Amino acid sequence: MSSGRDPVQQAAGEDRDLYEVSNWEPRSRLDRFIVGIDGGVRRIAQLLVYAVAGLIGLSVVALSLWVLLAEFRIGNLDAVTDPVVTALVVLSVVPALALAGYVWRADVTTGEPIGLLAVTFLLILLLAGFVAILNELGGLVLGVREGAFGLGTILFYYLVVGPVEETAKLLAVRLHAYRSDRFDAVIDGAVYGAVAGLGFATIENALYITRALEPAATALDTIAAADGITAARALAGPGHVIYSGVAGFYLGLAKFNREYAVPLVLKGLLIAALLHGTYNVGASIVPGLVYQSTSLSPLASTMAFVVPFDALAGYYLYRKIRNYRDTYRAVEAEQWDDRVPLPELAEFDPSTDKPAVGSPDIADADATARSAAGRPDETNAESGDAMTESGTADESDDGTADAAGADDERELLDADRTAASRSDEENEDSIDDWEF
Repeated sequence: MSSGRDPVQQAAGEDRDLYEVSNWEPRSRLDRFIVGIDGGVRRIAQLLVYAVAGLIGLSVVALSLWVLLAEFRIGNLDAVTDPVVTALVVLSVVPALALAGYVWRADVTTGEPIGLLAVTFLLILLLAGFVAILNELGGLVLGVREGAFGLGTILFYYLVVGPVEETAKLLAVRLHAYRSDRFDAVIDGAVYGAVAGLGFATIENALYITRALEPAATALDTIAAADGITAARALAGPGHVIYSGVAGFYLGLAKFNREYAVPLVLKGLLIAALLHGTYNVGASIVPGLVYQSTSLSPLASTMAFVVPFDALAGYYLYRKIRNYRDTYRAVEAEQWDDRVPLPELAEFDPSTDKPAVGSPDIADADATARSAAGRPDETNAESGDAMTESGTADESDDGTADAAGADDERELLDADRTAASRSDEENEDSIDDWEF
């Protein structure tokens, strides 16, 4: 296998000049001129790429805004300005809002700023119109007809609706929040993904609710006309938060694993699109079967499918978040244990400070040691006086008094050493008692 170096490079010493032998660098005017041209061409190509990407982005936003404007002017989306309809739309996103709030609160790292969350929310609103265009084109290609369900509809959900909508939600995160320094943890991807899902659920619910409305004379008529679709959309909203939360988590992994960024993003999108497509297919089949085979109402039949499905899909996202949270806390605790020094002892704490040599504490320890040896200070003093007097009175004794005095001195020295040793041990025990 080639080492990537010329044989001359491998064999030559570092002090040998290999210019235009096996190495090259710009030295002459011609060299620098050619390198300058190459750099200029690269910069121009980069600018062209940015320009094309910008034009495509502006076109997407313009088309999206055009669709939303058409819904206001031609469709019924203008009804959302009615306070009653606005309240219905808000009620329809309460479950999705609660779930997104949970994901936001589950972030054990630094909290994500409201500004970035709001921008992510608004970006998906801008992209929703373009998503509608792509869904319409995909439906035409696959021959999907409204009210009909068949193989074309199943393919439409798995190949168009799921991938297109999840890609748009992930793009809303990637365009702004992903570039911010506040996106500094893998779990942040799940947070911004959940917010993008909330934004998409909001605009989608508004479209469904306003389209289902008929001209109504009173607020009660409006509520009666839209209460069913509002409840149904409230059930559908959490799914958007879950799917894009999963895709966002893998986007967070991609940011901190650049070598495998593309496979990670594709994996997240694939899982989210499969969950999304499966939900749509199941919601088209299961509630009808439950309604026909039981005495449940249409809404209860829908709940019989949606609630268990969202619970399973949500548990998948919950496990990702919980695993990250538990690992983060465990690693943080290990780092804390490694970097925290022993506690600083109080300056005048007698139970922890080691007394200085010659301090009163040492004197007390000596006295204690002497008392433990059965020789109080006064007794020792008296014994010393007695020995002195005895030595003066009878110097011709066989040295018994001198030997006794030497023995007493050795015992006193041993007692001093024992007291000092005990003081050290007590000091060490008091330090070992500090725990965190």
